[in-house]
Amino acid sequence: MKLSKEERVLRVINRQEVDYLPSQITLADRTRDADISKALGLSNPSELDDYLENHLYLTLTLQDKPLFFRDVVDVINDLHEKGYANPDWENDVVYDNWGMGIKVGAGSFFCSFHPLQGKTTEHIAKFMPKSLSRASYMSTNVEEAVKNYTVPDINMPGNFSDWQKDLKEQSGKYLVWPSGYFGIYERSYAIMGWNEFMLNIAANPKVVEELMDKVTDYKVEHAKKMVATGFKIAHHGDDLGTQCGGFFSKDTFTKYIYPRLKREWEVFTDAGLPVMLHCCGNLIDFIPQLIDIGLKILEPVQPCMDLAYLKKEYGKDLIFFGGINTQVLPYITPEETKKLTRDTIRILGKGGGHIIAPSQELMNDIPVENIKALVETIREEREKVLQL
Repeated sequence: MKLSKEERVLRVINRQEVDYLPSQITLADRTRDADISKALGLSNPSELDDYLENHLYLTLTLQDKPLFFRDVVDVINDLHEKGYANPDWENDVVYDNWGMGIKVGAGSFFCSFHPLQGKTTEHIAKFMPKSLSRASYMSTNVEEAVKNYTVPDINMPGNFSDWQKDLKEQSGKYLVWPSGYFGIYERSYAIMGWNEFMLNIAANPKVVEELMDKVTDYKVEHAKKMVATGFKIAHHGDDLGTQCGGFFSKDTFTKYIYPRLKREWEVFTDAGLPVMLHCCGNLIDFIPQLIDIGLKILEPVQPCMDLAYLKKEYGKDLIFFGGINTQVLPYITPEETKKLTRDTIRILGKGGGHIIAPSQELMNDIPVENIKALVETIREEREKVLQL
């Protein structure tokens, strides 16, 4: 059986026979491509993606692109010309259409400015999107700020141009994956400020609900665009977990987060699209409810949850994407990396239902030798695990 990468992932999701399990390895810092390629014995950095044998291709709206490309000056300047980003290069911050400030050079996502936190200076005000009311980002009263806040216009010219281009050019070679990162909860706290969001959800929940409803309205339209564009899977991202449990109690999750996720995901399930959820941390308490509203693929599975328990309890309901513990990869030997990788694949991939991947992006502190051991072990195990 010879399958394309797209076919292989879709068949795993649909619980159909495959030749081997698909895999995905994302490097956090692509500026290291040349050094990593050389260390792996590749003749050119352009060979790195083929070496990694990734199966999925992430595509972004222009409104989401500043979050991912905050460090790439040419891309951000182009987005600025198109009205999708306002960079303050002197202070290493890029502001997006939501008014959120994204730190340049942080190594990963870091929201350094929250427009409704009541801390906007006149200098920062110069970088706020023109569509955003000054009465929202200059107010120190959270009720007034939220009342006057408006979400970006999702129909800005060109917003979906990369979606359309990538879907046309990459489908078949990869399963094209539309980013739903920074979902309802994450985007809401990024606008308000995390401390303020958490304090208000306990002490003044109405103002949090008002903001979340505005974000949910946007996300519902975003979901409709995913369906209309023709993607074969849906995606949503909200980091609901810490290392030892959820950020919220079950009651708080059920009252405030769950119904808004359900409203968005109904767009996907009504269209027959499997839902992939990006959620860092331990969300074990929320999994049954998430399955009830359409969750099919959990990304990334992190070993702060019991992987054997996940497979036993939810292996019939969920496809597991990830699992290989990136928190220990910087500190172990290549041989230990091989054992870790092999054990993880055999737990989550036994009989199928696994997209093999690390539990997070590979950060700069992971030795190249361990990256090589990781890839080699995936190739060794991806077929044989189906027979276990």
